[in-house]
Amino acid sequence: MNALELKVPPLALAFAFALAMWLAATQVPTLAFELPAHGIIAALIAGLGAGLVLVAGMVFRRAGTTVNPTKPQATTSVVDTGIYRISRNPMYVGFLLVLAGWAAFLSHVLPFLFLPAYVGYMNRFQIAPEERMLGARFGAGYENYRQRVRRWL
Repeated sequence: MNALELKVPPLALAFAFALAMWLAATQVPTLAFELPAHGIIAALIAGLGAGLVLVAGMVFRRAGTTVNPTKPQATTSVVDTGIYRISRNPMYVGFLLVLAGWAAFLSHVLPFLFLPAYVGYMNRFQIAPEERMLGARFGAGYENYRQRVRRWL
């Protein structure tokens, strides 16, 4: 296990990325661009993402399992209903959409470059360790779920 695995809560990571995106945009103003109705576009994308996070969290709560992504060993069941039939990680997809909305609001090239970095970080330091633990805990049931449902979308 790597020192960063499961250490940074995804919500805190999203805030850190949002701050870094804003800082990057302020440091290189020449890469800003005009995006008509950027506020509306940003609100729609970020709102969709926030809604996805909330719905996914409610499905977890209804299933009676933990929503704490830094403690996958506390998971009591494989949730494969609702939005989890489409994505194994809808909360992380939601955070990505919120960050994409923020990038649209900033209307700057550099913040968009942070989006694949967020996905890469999440895949390596959050999702892969979660999947290892869930596979060890739930065996074939989890493996079957992994085969049926994509990691992101």
